Amino acid sequence: MTYRTQDYYNQNADVFFDDTVEVDMKPLYARFLKLLADHVAILDAGCGSGRDALAFAKLGYSVTAFDASPALVALAERHTGQPVHCLRFQDMTWQQQFDGIWACASLLHVPGEELPDVMGRLRAALKPGGILYASFKYGSGEREHQGRRFTDLDEPGLAGLLAQVPGLVPVETWTTGDLRPGRESERWLNTLLRRTA
Repeated sequence: MTYRTQDYYNQNADVFFDDTVEVDMKPLYARFLKLLADHVAILDAGCGSGRDALAFAKLGYSVTAFDASPALVALAERHTGQPVHCLRFQDMTWQQQFDGIWACASLLHVPGEELPDVMGRLRAALKPGGILYASFKYGSGEREHQGRRFTDLDEPGLAGLLAQVPGLVPVETWTTGDLRPGRESERWLNTLLRRTA
């Protein structure tokens, strides 16, 4: 997350929390969790409101969560009742600790030139055979919108990114509409990736 984007989330944390915390993500959870065993370790990477971390914890998974925005970290801790790390993707150092990583609408704030390194850090954090879910606004290139930086990806863009990150192979890639009311026309690229042995 760039510092300007981080400033946006710090200044708008309450509004962002209210807009996202009740969104029904069950269809996406189902595609991710069917690839994991019960009660394994999940990292919620860029957890925002803590919505997904709480959902996974309630299902019996061992959940670690982080976000780069101190204001969102505070709200996520209050929502989940669990500690949340204040951390950027670029500073992750976990090694083979997680069976699954959930990066929902969070990697899209990483500058394109830094994405290969960040994806490598996510791969390193996964156990062999582990699963990474990631989602990006559907498109190509980088842009700024209302104070936030976005890196958009489509299928060719994802393929180009993965070509730079050995050891992450696609399981499934698909597009969806936004799940927030009134924003259904916005498209998302979703991908499930597996760390090879």
